[in-house]
Amino acid sequence: MATFLEITPGFSVSAQLTAEDAAAAAQAGYRCIVNNRPDGEVAGQTPGAAVKAAAAAHGLAYRAIPATSPISADHPAVDATIEVLTTEEEPILAYCRSGTRSTTLWALAQAKMGAMAPEAIIAAAARGGYDLSGLRATLERLAALTPLAAPAPTNGHDR
Repeated sequence: MATFLEITPGFSVSAQLTAEDAAAAAQAGYRCIVNNRPDGEVAGQTPGAAVKAAAAAHGLAYRAIPATSPISADHPAVDATIEVLTTEEEPILAYCRSGTRSTTLWALAQAKMGAMAPEAIIAAAARGGYDLSGLRATLERLAALTPLAAPAPTNGHDR
């Protein structure tokens, strides 16, 4: 069984999932599974269609955003990840071979959206067991292009 590693309360990552892992994800409360692994990347990996079918059987949304390295800020999978993060119900579980690719896509998406500061992104990834310190310059460049989004008002009196 795969291990689900929390990056933030709304986003976790995992190594390769199986159909059985989709059932465990539903039981753990996840609402969406994101597959960042191209089919056939290695022999014997569970096909995305099998995980998609299992996700659907357990009421989970499923999104395929296959990505191969190198992943840069302008990789199409980053914009696709932004779309998932802004439209799908949380918590979201993304997977790839080891979780690193999914964490990298999440990090670049967060910076590109201006949702989190670079240091907060790196710290969140580290809490999940992923060292993204090598992305610091890229995250800082993206942060300079996109100011942090203002927090949403918490009630009708906040402005």
